[in-house]
Amino acid sequence: MTEATVVVIEDDRNIADLVELYLRREGFRVVQAGTGERGLEAVRDQRPRMVILDVGLPGGMDGLEVCRRLRAGGDVPILMLTARDGEIDRVLGLELGADDYLTKPFAPRELVARVKAILRRTDGPRNVDALLAGDVEVDVKRREARRNGEVVPLATREFELLRYLAENAGLALTRQQILDGVWGHGWYGDERTVDVHVGQLRKKLGPGLPLATVWGVGYRLG
Repeated sequence: MTEATVVVIEDDRNIADLVELYLRREGFRVVQAGTGERGLEAVRDQRPRMVILDVGLPGGMDGLEVCRRLRAGGDVPILMLTARDGEIDRVLGLELGADDYLTKPFAPRELVARVKAILRRTDGPRNVDALLAGDVEVDVKRREARRNGEVVPLATREFELLRYLAENAGLALTRQQILDGVWGHGWYGDERTVDVHVGQLRKKLGPGLPLATVWGVGYRLG
């Protein structure tokens, strides 16, 4: 990820500078833009690997409109930032094509982790044959989970959940994020569905799967 360019479209200079500071520490090149119009220009000129986009931009073009225009013109990964934790913002942002979102205030380290996870999903994991989750091997190509070399039978959705958690290892994921990533953005079932499937993974794969409950948030693998 050395020198991968990230365009940060954020009108709050303090937040933008903080994001830039932490991303630069990880080897990213950062370009800031304070309005939607300047952000679109920066994306066009810089051709970044990723865009971090604030929903509440000033002027006539808010973050949702910027997201819509970016998606109309390409498939650059987008992480949205919002001070509004409403369902409408979240659903609209993801339906318009955002890859993930964070609600302000956020921990800078969490943002960096999300950036890396999105880039792994968009650049790497599709070509990876296997992932490790503790003592469990997740064979993406064969769609198998193996514990100590032995295949553990999993239902289709259980495997997709395990794969998603493994691709985002180390991140504390909310139940809604897991639903979006595994069941899809158009699925509007009960979040307890995630708990049921997590319980099945724990039962089938045992303590060798380091799947922790993060109270008040959701789950983290590793």
